[in-house]
Order: sequence, then structure tokens, then C-alpha cells
Amino acid sequence: MEYLNISELKFDANGLIPAIVVDAVSKRVLTLAYMNEESLRISMEKELTCFWSRSRQELWLKGETSGNYQHIVSITADCDKDALVVMVEPDGPACHLGTTSCFENPVFQSEERSEFSLEGLMRLLQGRMEEKPEGSYTTYLFEKGRDKILKKVGEETTEVIIAAKADDRRETIYEIADLAYHVMVLMTEMGISLEEIHRELGSRHVIDHKVKQEKMT
Repeated sequence: MEYLNISELKFDANGLIPAIVVDAVSKRVLTLAYMNEESLRISMEKELTCFWSRSRQELWLKGETSGNYQHIVSITADCDKDALVVMVEPDGPACHLGTTSCFENPVFQSEERSEFSLEGLMRLLQGRMEEKPEGSYTTYLFEKGRDKILKKVGEETTEVIIAAKADDRRETIYEIADLAYHVMVLMTEMGISLEEIHRELGSRHVIDHKVKQEKMT
């Protein structure tokens, strides 16, 4: 892969370039900050986000005081080379207010085009576990406890196998969705996050890549 040289980026009159920081797992925008050439180089060397604080007029390594470091996965420039998207794996909240993202104040959302995400579903499940609204199937599962949840995971796993064995693609998709939902209920009940699963799969990807290399030699 061919990478841009920092000298090709277009910094503004103050020597700054906007950096949109995005969670590499959830794809959620975490914050908008600014980098100068020095902070960008530091970010690339340390693989941790480092910004230029316009208010303090100094370099700012995110997490240096709070411990909420942002581990860089990738940095990509836009077509005009005057803005950056920084994909990260955060150690904690991005916002100084203690929230996951700095963007927490809804202004508008289309009811017809509401975006679905696994992260949104996990938040919904967490809310169901905490609030337990009456009449909710999810509430029913949490009230019955782990044994009931595990039973449903087992049942849905069997349904996936039956549908796939019958070569019924549509039914298999339906049953996989059911299985995914019940697995996420289990994750919520056990306090397991999507980020933890993502990291585990990522570590296995590295192992699998090494195994393939070994087989080729």
C-alpha cells in the first residue's frame, strides 16, 4: 500500500489540519480535534492520538492525564488532503465530560431512515436489563436469568443448523439473526462488550495469518 507523505497534506494558515476521530469497532465518531505536523508525526510514531490544543497552544497527547488513550488503527486523508479520519481503539471516554463521544446532543433524526447498529442494539439491551419494562421479551429473558438465556442460545443454534442443512438461505439468515440477538442478550447479562469480542477476533486473525504463512513455507 502506498502512503501519502505528510508534506502532501494541506495544513491551514495556522499550520493545523482537522482530525475526525472514529471508533474502529463501532464506527462512531468520537471527537473532532486538530493536529499540526509535529503532533501528527508523534501520533504516527507512538500510534496514539496527539493533538494541538488551540486553547492552550500546546501539544496534547490524548490520555496522558486521564488514561483514556486512543490507540491508532489507521489515518486517512480526504480527497483534498486537508482533513483526516483517525480510526482508533479507545481505552476510555473521548469527551472531557466523561461520555464515550463528544457528539451526544441529538439535533435531528429521520424516523423513516433510523440507522441500525449492533452498538445501538447493545445499548437497548442494557437499558432493558436495567429498567426491565413490562411486556418486553428481553425483560422476560433477563428476569428468567442466565439458564433461560443459555437455553434460547442452544435452541437458536439448532435452528440455524436445521435451516442451513436444508439449504434454505432465507431461513438461515432469519435464524442467524435470532441467534445473534440471544447471544447479545447473554453478552449483556454477563457484562461482555462488543469491543471485547472484536479484540478477540482480531487476535485470532493475526494467529490465522501466521498459520497460513507457516503452511506456505
